[in-house]
Amino acid sequence: MADDASDRLRQYSFQVYSKLEGAFTAGMIHLGDRLGLYRELAGADGPLTSGELAGRTGLHERWVREWLHNQAAAHLLELTAGSDGDDRFGMSGEARAVLASPNHPAFGMGMFHRLPQTMQALESMPTSFRTGVGHDYDSHGPEGAVGIERSFEPWNRHNLLRKVLPAMDGVVERLGAGARVADVGCGAGGAAKLAESGLTNARFADPRDEPLPGDASLDLVTTFDCIHDMAHPTPVIAAIRGALRDDGSWLLVDIRAAETLAENIELNPMAPLLYGVSVLACMSSALSEPDGEGLGTLGLPASRAQAMTSAAGFTRFDTLDVPHPMNAFYEVRP
Repeated sequence: MADDASDRLRQYSFQVYSKLEGAFTAGMIHLGDRLGLYRELAGADGPLTSGELAGRTGLHERWVREWLHNQAAAHLLELTAGSDGDDRFGMSGEARAVLASPNHPAFGMGMFHRLPQTMQALESMPTSFRTGVGHDYDSHGPEGAVGIERSFEPWNRHNLLRKVLPAMDGVVERLGAGARVADVGCGAGGAAKLAESGLTNARFADPRDEPLPGDASLDLVTTFDCIHDMAHPTPVIAAIRGALRDDGSWLLVDIRAAETLAENIELNPMAPLLYGVSVLACMSSALSEPDGEGLGTLGLPASRAQAMTSAAGFTRFDTLDVPHPMNAFYEVRP
C-alpha cells in the first residue's frame, strides 16, 4: 500500500510539473515567434546548428542554443544529433504551418504573441478574486489586440468567404445585391480588411458614439468570438435584433462549449487551457464591470446561446456545418 501511495504521489507531482513545463515552453514559443527564430528555421534549406541560426538572426549563439534545446526536448523541433556534438535542428511541415506560416489556416502564434500581456494579468487577479471585478481587453494593451488578430485572422481569411457565408441561407446572394452589414466587436476589422481592400463602402464606428441602428435596416450582423467576452451581452443581442430586418441574418461565431463542466472536461482536451484563459482574459472582461454577466470562455453553449437569442425576439437558431478546431457557427434569424 505504501508503494501504491508513493507511486500516486510521484504521478501527481509529475502531472503538476508537466503544467509548469508547458508554461515555460509557451514562453519559449513566444520568444521563437518574436525573435524570428521559427521564420529562419522554416526558410532554411535544411536543419541548422545553433551557430548558423544565431548568425542568421543576429543573436547570441549560447542563448539560441539553449532555446533550441528546449524546443527539441518539447518535440517541437526535430533534432539531428551530430557525431561531433554539432547538433542540427529542423522543422517538420506541420511545425512550419503552425509556427512560421502566418497565412496558413493552422497558424497558431496569436495566443503566444500576447502571452506576456495575458500572464501580466496575474498581478491583478488577487484583487479581482476579492472584489469580483475583472479587467477589460484594453488592459492588455496594443500587443494584446495584435495577438487576438493573429489568433483568428489566418483561419477566417481562408474560410469566411469560401465556407462560412455560403453555408448561410441566401446571404451570399444578398451580399452581392448590396446588403447592409455590421460586424459587432470587429477589433482590427479583419473580416472587412479595410486597409488592404481599398473599400470605400466600409467604415469603423465606436458603439459608444454610434450604436447599432434600431430601425431594422441591416441585412446581416456578424459577431466573431466576442459575445462571451462582453460584460453586457444581453442588451447587445437585443440591439442586434433591433438592427436586423425581419428577413435578415446574424452570424454568431463563438467558442464551442458543451452543456456541463463534466462534458467539457471529457470532450475537449483544451478545456484546462480555455478555463485558464477565461480567468485571465475572457471571463475577466465579462466581469470588468460590477454588474457584468460573466459568461466566460466556455459560457455560451448552444442551449444558452439559443435561449438568449430567443429572449431577444429571434425565432430561428441553426448550427452551421462548418468544421473548426474551436468555434461553433450559428445562423440566427428573426
